[in-house]
Amino acid sequence: MRRQYRQTFLVGVAILLLATPLFSQPDTLWTKTYGGSEWEQAWSVQQTSDGGYIVAGYTSSFGAGEDDVWLLKTDANGDTLWTRTYGGEGDDRGSEIQQTSDGGYIITGWTTSFGAGEEDVYLIKTDADGDTLWTKTYGSADIEEGYCVQPTSDDGYIIAGLSLSFDGGLLDAYLVKTDADGNHLWTKEYGGDESDAAYCICETSDGGYIITGFTESFGAGRDDVWLLKTDENGDTLWTRTYGGEDYEIGWSVCETSDGGYVIAGWTESFAVGFWDVYLIKTDADGDTQWTKTWGGMHIDVIISVQETPAGGYILAGHTYLSDEGDEHSDIYLIRTDPNGDSLWSRTWGGTSNEYGLSICLTSDGGYAVAGATSSFGAGGYDVWLLKIAPEIGVKEVVQEPIFVTQVAPNPFSEKTLIGYQLPKSGNVQIAVCDPIGRIVNTLVDGYQNAGIHTVTWDGSDKAGKKISAGVYFIKVEVGEERYTGKVVLMR
Repeated sequence: MRRQYRQTFLVGVAILLLATPLFSQPDTLWTKTYGGSEWEQAWSVQQTSDGGYIVAGYTSSFGAGEDDVWLLKTDANGDTLWTRTYGGEGDDRGSEIQQTSDGGYIITGWTTSFGAGEEDVYLIKTDADGDTLWTKTYGSADIEEGYCVQPTSDDGYIIAGLSLSFDGGLLDAYLVKTDADGNHLWTKEYGGDESDAAYCICETSDGGYIITGFTESFGAGRDDVWLLKTDENGDTLWTRTYGGEDYEIGWSVCETSDGGYVIAGWTESFAVGFWDVYLIKTDADGDTQWTKTWGGMHIDVIISVQETPAGGYILAGHTYLSDEGDEHSDIYLIRTDPNGDSLWSRTWGGTSNEYGLSICLTSDGGYAVAGATSSFGAGGYDVWLLKIAPEIGVKEVVQEPIFVTQVAPNPFSEKTLIGYQLPKSGNVQIAVCDPIGRIVNTLVDGYQNAGIHTVTWDGSDKAGKKISAGVYFIKVEVGEERYTGKVVLMR
C-alpha cells in the first residue's frame, strides 16, 4: 500500500542558506589475498586484541582432507602471522570465529570427518597461537551444520545452525549450548511442518538469545525471515516472521542500543531485481519499526550487519553487476543512519566474482571485510581481506556555502524540483544516482551563469523510462565542489 505524504511547504525560486549534508565514502587502506592453487573462502573476520585480524573459513589447497577448516592470523596490516588447518579426510568447514577471554579462539562449522552422523556441528577451541585445545562434535545420524557461535556470559558457548535429524528429513533450526570446555548442556530444535533454519545468534542483555534465519513453516510466503527470542535455556519466548509472498532470508541479527533488534538478509518479495538487500529494525518485542531494501536488477544480498558506535548500521554482502554484458559479483557495503537511510554505499571487485561474507568494526573507527575473490590471488578462489578507513561520515556545511541545493517535494511521486545557487559562472553537473553509485539520469551537464537555477526530475532514467521507487541521491558538482542530497521516490 502506497503511503501518502502531505507536503507542508512550497518551493520558490529563492533558495534558503540551509545546512546541506555531505555523504562521504571511506577509502580502502589495504586489501590482501590468501590461498593456494585451489579454493579458499573466508566466512568470518574479527579484530583481535593485538590490533590484528583473525579469519576463519575453509581451504582445499592445504590440510588433510577435501576441505579443511582454515584459520588465518594477521597483523594490523594484514600480513600473515600464521595459519592453521583443522579436519580429517572428509569435508570440514569453518563458518564463525570469536576471540575468547583467554586470548584464544572458538570456531564453529561442520565436519564430515568426525562425529556421529553424515555431517555434524564442529566446535574447535584453540589457544592464542591457533593450536588446538579441544574439539567437539554435536549431532545425530543425519546432517547438522553450525553457522554461528558466541561466547556466553556463563563462560560457555551457544551455537546456531540447522539439523535434518529430527523432522523426517526436513530442516529444523538447531541450537547447542555448551559449558566452557565444550561439553554439551542442552540442544533445542525449532520449526514446523516444512524447512526452517538458523544462521545467526546473539546473547541478549536479559541473558537469553535472539536468533534469525528463515522459515518455510510459518509466515506469509515461501520462506520468510524468522526471528526467535528465547530465554537462557533456549525456551521460546516469542517468534516473528517478516516477508511477502516469495522468498526472504535473514542472515545476521544483533541487539541494538535501544533494546531492539536489527536483521539483515535478502528479499525476493519486495525486490526490484531478483533479490534485494533487506534490512529490518524491530523493537524489543520483535515488532517492526521500519524496513529498507536496496538493489538493482540482479542479485543483492547482505550477509553481515553491525550497529556502529556513531549510530546507524554497516552492512556487508555482495551485488551482481553487468559490465558490457558480462555479469559478475562485487563485495557490497552499505552504511546507514539510525533510521536505515543510506549514507553511502560502495563496491569492490575485479572482472570476476567477489563475495562479502563478514564485517567487523575496527578500533580506528573503520571496518574489516572478509570474503572470497576469483579476480585476484593464486587459486580458483582466495580469501580476500579488506581494511576500510574510518569513514568521514556526514558533515554539515552551515555557513556561507558556495552553492546550496534543495529538493522538494521529498518524498515525491510525480516530480521534484531541485534548486541551486551559483555565486559565479561555471560548469555544472547534476546527476541522479542509485545507492551503489550508478548514474540513473543526468539532469544538467554544462556551463551556467551565476545566479539561481532550478531543474525538475520526473523519476525517469536517461532513456525517459520511469524507474522503480526507492532512495536515490542527487549529486551536484560545480568545479571542485561536490554536494549530495537524498531523495525518496514513491510509486
